Amino acid sequence: MQAPTRLEMADIWKSFGGVAVLQAVDLRVEAGQVLALLGANGAGKSTLVKILGGVYQRDRGTIRLDGTPIAPNNPQAALSHGIRLLPQEIAVLPDLSVAENIFIDALPCRRRFGLNLIDRNTMRHQARDLLDQLGLVVDPDQPVRQLPPAEQRLVEIARALAGRARVLVMDEPTAALTAQEAQRLFAIIGRLKTQGVAIVYISHYLDEVFQVADRIAVLRDGRNAGTFITQNASRQQILTAMLGTSIEALYPAHAASAGEPVLQVERLTIADVLDNLSLTVHSGQITGMFGLVGSGIDQVGRALFGALGPLPTSRIKLNGQPYIPSTPRHGRNTGIGFVAAERQHEGILPDLAMGTNMTLPFVERFMRWGTVSAQHEHSHIQHQSTELGIQAQSPDQTIRFLSGGNQQKVCLARWLVEGIKVLILEEPTRGVDLGARQTLYAALRQRTEQGLAVLISSTDVEEIAGISDQTIVLDRGQVAARFNHGVTPAMLLDAATRTVTAQE
Repeated sequence: MQAPTRLEMADIWKSFGGVAVLQAVDLRVEAGQVLALLGANGAGKSTLVKILGGVYQRDRGTIRLDGTPIAPNNPQAALSHGIRLLPQEIAVLPDLSVAENIFIDALPCRRRFGLNLIDRNTMRHQARDLLDQLGLVVDPDQPVRQLPPAEQRLVEIARALAGRARVLVMDEPTAALTAQEAQRLFAIIGRLKTQGVAIVYISHYLDEVFQVADRIAVLRDGRNAGTFITQNASRQQILTAMLGTSIEALYPAHAASAGEPVLQVERLTIADVLDNLSLTVHSGQITGMFGLVGSGIDQVGRALFGALGPLPTSRIKLNGQPYIPSTPRHGRNTGIGFVAAERQHEGILPDLAMGTNMTLPFVERFMRWGTVSAQHEHSHIQHQSTELGIQAQSPDQTIRFLSGGNQQKVCLARWLVEGIKVLILEEPTRGVDLGARQTLYAALRQRTEQGLAVLISSTDVEEIAGISDQTIVLDRGQVAARFNHGVTPAMLLDAATRTVTAQE
């Protein structure tokens, strides 16, 4: 028996400044169902859910909740209808307790001495009941800042349940979680389904979409591009709907041959993390490094860039000369670029302009007579923006208002300058849609064809298999396997989950 339709958005139109962002978009999700909402950068996903959440007003169309027309003209109105948005970045109040975070929208109160006082006993008991529903065993009085990201995400979900959520929109909910934490979240989503909550799930990770979603809706260029029953759909169908092209077009062709060794590493050791790691990165090639959580791949790039200080047991050569990592500034000055995985915390300066973020590491190159030459800097920004397809109103637009894909392009653009010989990227497309990924991969391949050496570390097995000319697999700090291009994701996963018996 089909569940009743919980949410229906029909014929939704929205324009900004005369530019159509959504055109006749339809969306339907049933009670107790997970609908994955997919689409490339600029497809209209964010605009659609912001209309649902009352952040934007639709130009045309209708929204029905359990068959009744509603008009969520502001966020408070959406909340009153039981519509909850969970943004990609975890949004908790770190200095408040778990219970206070859960009930922040409506703190339970009791009347005493003519005053409304917070009823902390009631709040504590109700918080514990909600946490029990989610299988989260924490003290309701504990400050949220003491919880790991996965448990902070569950506190957000408990807050939604406290507000009697009927529709829960999750935007990239696993972006800050490990694989194990993500599986725990998926189990919670299963419980929410049994409670009749309708879930709109936005993600760029197709593996988890196929695991958690009942149906998939795809937007492309502000229009519906297809709706699929997950168990009957293929990855090829979904990617074609999202990109208008086949999966093969996502990754560019591999390098025809390797150039000269640029970065040669021997005996890279970090206590309890890496054990005698050796690798060689060649000009004209993309070297991929794959491993699961705890494998040590998250420390390799930082160590080589100088962020971890001197490495006394290691022997490293850069362009044939001894190189001793010491500080990030030293790494930059010797020709190494580094793009961190945590874009929001380590990649961008969110309140500065897009152009400033792009040129800041090498601002001295734009100095003329003791001041920055605006003309020279603007010319560079314009060139890089065109090369990478960065979509911004102007170089002066604050970078936090750009999409994740455009922010990542800016992080990449700052290192695509003369003098950088090796570019190291951590999780380069985390939280980036497939359209932007395609652009980033093409840009990297173009630069390797010009002689750049690239080292990518990623837990995305498909990314490493698709983009790398040679691949190193780490397992618990040791090399588990080495491959040339042509490796499959299954081969990488198999190597990463085998016990390391000897150093290669």
